[in-house]
Amino acid sequence: MNTQPRASLGRVLEDLGTTLLDLVCGDPDTVDGIGGVVIHDPLDDPVLPRKALVLGIGVHGADETARLLTALGDEGAAALVVRAPAQADEAVTTAARRSGVALLALTRGASWAQLAALLRSLLADGDVGEAGPQSLGGTPSGDLFAVANAVAALLDAPVTIEDRSSRVLAFSGRQDEADPSRVETVLGRQVPERFTRLLEDRGIFRSLYRSDQPVHVAPPGPDGFHIPRAAIAVRAGDEVLGSIWAVVHTPLTAQRGQALHDAAKLVALHMLRLRAGADVERRLRADLVSTALEGGSGAAEALGRLGLTDYAGVVLALAVPDPPESTGSSDLHAQHTAERQRLADAFAMHLSAIHARAATALIGDVAYGILPVPHGQADGEERAARIGSDFLTRIGDRLTPLIGIGPTARDAGALARSREGADRALRVLRTNGGLRQLARISDIHVEALLLDLADLAAERGDPPTGPLARLLAYDKRHDSQLVDTLRAWLNAFGDVPAAAEAMYVHQNTFRYRLRRATEVADTDLTDPDVRFALMLQLRLLRRPEARW
Repeated sequence: MNTQPRASLGRVLEDLGTTLLDLVCGDPDTVDGIGGVVIHDPLDDPVLPRKALVLGIGVHGADETARLLTALGDEGAAALVVRAPAQADEAVTTAARRSGVALLALTRGASWAQLAALLRSLLADGDVGEAGPQSLGGTPSGDLFAVANAVAALLDAPVTIEDRSSRVLAFSGRQDEADPSRVETVLGRQVPERFTRLLEDRGIFRSLYRSDQPVHVAPPGPDGFHIPRAAIAVRAGDEVLGSIWAVVHTPLTAQRGQALHDAAKLVALHMLRLRAGADVERRLRADLVSTALEGGSGAAEALGRLGLTDYAGVVLALAVPDPPESTGSSDLHAQHTAERQRLADAFAMHLSAIHARAATALIGDVAYGILPVPHGQADGEERAARIGSDFLTRIGDRLTPLIGIGPTARDAGALARSREGADRALRVLRTNGGLRQLARISDIHVEALLLDLADLAAERGDPPTGPLARLLAYDKRHDSQLVDTLRAWLNAFGDVPAAAEAMYVHQNTFRYRLRRATEVADTDLTDPDVRFALMLQLRLLRRPEARW
C-alpha cells in the first residue's frame, strides 16, 4: 500500500521505482509535493514551478550533472532525472546535498515521453469536485496506482490495470519480479501487439470478457511471456472497462481468486470515478480556456485560475480536417470525434511537457493551446512554431492535422487577438489543399486578408465587375478560356513563352487569345492599377468562399 502523499517525490519513486526510476543520490523524503514536470533545455531558461521535477534530456557526465543540480537548487527544484547509468561521484553527491535536489536515473529502454506521461498521471491535481479528501475502498478516489499496489499485496504478485485496448493505466511495484514481456509492457504503457494477437488467437479475451471470474492464462509459447497470468475483466454493469492482469507462477487459490474478483469491483468504481472526474475537469478547463481566449472582463480571472497571470502567451489552434462527406456515416463521425479528442489529449500532453503551465482545451472542433511565454522573450511565435512542428512530426501524417499560430499576447486583453490570429491562420491552412500543415499568422497575413476580403464580397453580394465580368460572360457564352489566359499571363509577369507553356498551348495561340481577352475586356493591360485590380479579382474568384 502507498503511504506517501499523492504528489510527493517519495510517491513517484514508490510507484515508478525499479521499473523506470532509481534514486542515485539525495533525500526524497524532504519533498512533500511536486509542483510540475519541466523538460531541461540548455538553450532556454524556462520558468520553473516550485519543487519542479526536471527531465534532464541529453544531460551527460558528472560535471554537467553537478552544475545543473546546483543551478536547479537556486530555482527551488525538487529533483533531476537523467538517463541511466548516472555518474554519482563526489562532485555530484555534494551538489545534490547542497542544492537539496535529488538525482534520479531513468532506466535504459524507457523513453522520455513514456516517463512524462506517467508523471503527468501521478502528479495530477486530482478530481474536480469536493475539496475534501475522498476515498474508495481505503484508497484515494481515482488513484489506480494505489489500487494496483493494493491488489498486488492481496495476490502477492505484480499487477497491471489495463483498458479495453490493452493500454496500461496503472501498475504496481515489484514488476522486476515478472518476465521481460511484462517489463516491455510497462515501459511502453501498452501490451505489445504480438502478445495481444496471441491472446486473441487463443480466445483469451473472449473468455475474459464473457466471465466475471478470474481466467488463468498459460504462457502461449516461446515467443510469448514465460510466466502465467491471472486476469479478470473490470465491469460496470454490462460495460467492460478494462482488465486486471497479475503475474502468477501457479493458478490462484480459491481465496485469492475471490480477492481478485472483489478487487475488480473496486477497480471499476475507481475507473468510473476517474473517467467522470476527467470529464468534469476537461469541461471546467475548457470553460476557463474559452473564457481566457474570448477576452473581456472574465479573462483575467480565468488566466489566474489557469496559473498564467504572470506570463505572456501564444495561442496555437489545432484542427483535424473532416472526412469526405461521401464516406460519412454515424459510425465514421463518432470515430472521427474520438480521434479528435485523442489528438487534443496528445496535444495537451505535448504542450504540458514543454511548459507545466500550458493550458489546452478542445472547443468545438478546434483544440486551443495557450503556450506561456516569459515577459520580455521576443521569440514566442518562433518557439510555438517549433513546438507545433515537433508535435506534427511525432504523431505522423495519418490524420494530417493543421496548426495555426497567433501573435504573442502581452496581456489578458491581447490573448483574444492571439486566438483570432491563430483561427485566421488555421483557416488559410484549411483552404490551401494540404500544401502545409502549420503556419504563423505573421507568415500568411496576406492570404488571411484575401479570405477576409472574399467574406466581405460574399456578404455584400458583390459580383465581379468591369473587365473581369465581361471576360467571364464571354467564356460562358463561347466556352472559351480567356479568363485562364489572362490569369496565366499575369502569373507569369507578362512572359508569354512561360504563360503559354503553363497552359500547354503554342505561343502564337496564346498571343491570339491574349489579344482577344484585351478586346473583350476593353481594358489597358499596360496600366499597373488595372493589372493589380484584375489579379486581386482573380485571386478572390478562386477562393472557396467566393460565390461568383
